[in-house]
Amino acid sequence: MGKHKLKRFADMATYPNVIEPLFEEVFRTDYRTKGNWSKDIFDNDHPTVLELGCGKGEYTVALARQHPEKNFIGVDIKGSRMWVGATDAVQNGLTNVAFLRTRIEFIQSCFAAGEVSEMWITFPDPQPQQSRANKRLTSVRFLNAYRTILRPGGCIHLKTDSQSLFDYTRRLIEHNQLPVEQCTDDLYHSGLTDSILSVQTYYEKLFITKGLSIKYVRFTVPAGIELQEVI
Repeated sequence: MGKHKLKRFADMATYPNVIEPLFEEVFRTDYRTKGNWSKDIFDNDHPTVLELGCGKGEYTVALARQHPEKNFIGVDIKGSRMWVGATDAVQNGLTNVAFLRTRIEFIQSCFAAGEVSEMWITFPDPQPQQSRANKRLTSVRFLNAYRTILRPGGCIHLKTDSQSLFDYTRRLIEHNQLPVEQCTDDLYHSGLTDSILSVQTYYEKLFITKGLSIKYVRFTVPAGIELQEVI
């Protein structure tokens, strides 16, 4: 591992806004943050919003700046990237931002039922191979996990440049008759953009300069529905 990455990991070990559980602390067991984010991490009862696969944490930090009345948590396993957003938040005194370095597969070990008000999934790996469909962050496997920690009516936002992931997610939503609040295959020509949807990460800007349209859908996953996977 290069000195650059080692320096970043050392920095994050000292940051008050970074939580890095060990594998054995989240694998088939509850981690200390579960049910305790408001009390132990943020010291308030504001709504909690997650960004899954947050990368550099640009979206997490931008949303936190816009909405000081909410708490924001970026989740990713890539610590070197996460350092960027975590450092930005620390240096600018953003107390409503935290980062959780873990696999998204362990999300239920870290959050209690109803502890999360909404989720953002921003430009995830589309996992185009059918054999890896269950690794897509909008697959039934993950949606079942998300809805256990979302409050009733809590929404999921997906922004992606991937037509295949967008089409897959839309098919899954339609097949399971999930409530959709907004949906477009060309966000910046849809008239839907607001101060939140207009936030653009480094990679999103690259996609746009390449002529790729940005797809967006906001939907909910009600309890009591037995979700069925689609091909």
